[in-house]
Amino acid sequence: MSESIIKNKSFLFAIRIVKLYQLLISDRKEFVMSKQLLRSGTSVGANIREAINGQSKADFVHKLSISQKECDESLYWLELLKETNYITEIEFESINKDALEILKILKSIITTTKNKK
Repeated sequence: MSESIIKNKSFLFAIRIVKLYQLLISDRKEFVMSKQLLRSGTSVGANIREAINGQSKADFVHKLSISQKECDESLYWLELLKETNYITEIEFESINKDALEILKILKSIITTTKNKK
């Protein structure tokens, strides 16, 4: 159940990241941080998909841990974009909330899976 929730939330997050990237490069002419955000933000869901198809519980946890790191990196780039005025506080709060929710779910799944070993 939680696998499909995290799969869906991470996919929707990736879509938001792609749209934000498009806005940043076209309207705000920011190319470096936005590319980093694009890479980390879309990697979250890609690693979740890999985890769901993992070969073992250890592989599952490992891939989710990578996803967790990518999500945290995305939060960093979002904070930096906000503090350098490339995104507004409102834009930041909205997408930051999604990232924090995904991070919390990932931590929960990882902890639960480790405790089942």
